[in-house]
Parts: sequence; structure tokens; C-alpha cells
Amino acid sequence: MRRSLLALALFSSLANAAEPLTIDVHRDPNCGCCKAWISHLQANGFTVNDHVESNMSAVKQRLGVPPRLASCHTGVIDGQFVEGHVPAADILKLRQQPDLLGAAVPGMPTGSPGMEYGDVRDAYQVIGLSKQGNERVISEYPGN
Repeated sequence: MRRSLLALALFSSLANAAEPLTIDVHRDPNCGCCKAWISHLQANGFTVNDHVESNMSAVKQRLGVPPRLASCHTGVIDGQFVEGHVPAADILKLRQQPDLLGAAVPGMPTGSPGMEYGDVRDAYQVIGLSKQGNERVISEYPGN
């Protein structure tokens, strides 16, 4: 018990000493849900560099986001893309998978971070894209 408390205290102090994670977010100037997703990231300890873009299609193409995985905004962290309303916890999972180009929540599912409207939640998946172009599910979120 004492060792586990000591380990917990050490982990806690290391976590507090760590620098915040920085993510670049590219978004359309008129998108409200993009701003809400940025607020979700900031509430979860991310530092956000907000880039307002006039041509999001060009940004997505440059970063290798396939059209089938597209959403409204695109983040970049450690060279990996984060497409759409990906929860902060899944961005942390993505960072542990360097074989992935990025992760996406295609479309704009209600109930995902930045798309919260009352108690309604669509089921959705966070999809990882490998450097070979293969997709795999990182996380699944049930609807109601």
C-alpha cells in the first residue's frame, strides 16, 4: 500500500511538472463547433495554436487526410493529424502510436467534443490511419 501511494505521488508530481501538450488547429473562420472543440482541448490541458484558414481542403490534402475521414477542422500534434471532433483522451492514445499518420472522427457526430447538444449522442468511432493507408478503430463511443 505504501509503495503504491509513493508511486502515485511520484507520478502526480511528474505529470504536474510536464509541459502542456501543444496542438495546432486549422479551422474555418465561421465555424462555431471548431471553437468549441478548441475549448475542449484547452479544458483538458492542451495549449492550442489556432490557425484560421481560407482553404481547409488544401490543409487536409497537405496533411494526408483522406476525404472519407474528413470533418470541419484539422489539428496537428507531433506531426500527426487530428481530424474532426476527436476527444482529448484519444489524442493521447494517438501520440502513443507513431505508426499512424493521424486519427479522425469523420463527419460531425452529435455528442462528440464540440458537438454537445443536450443529452443526444450519436454513436461514433475514432479511426486511426496508418502510413500504409490502413484504417483501424482507436476508440468507440456509444450513442443513446
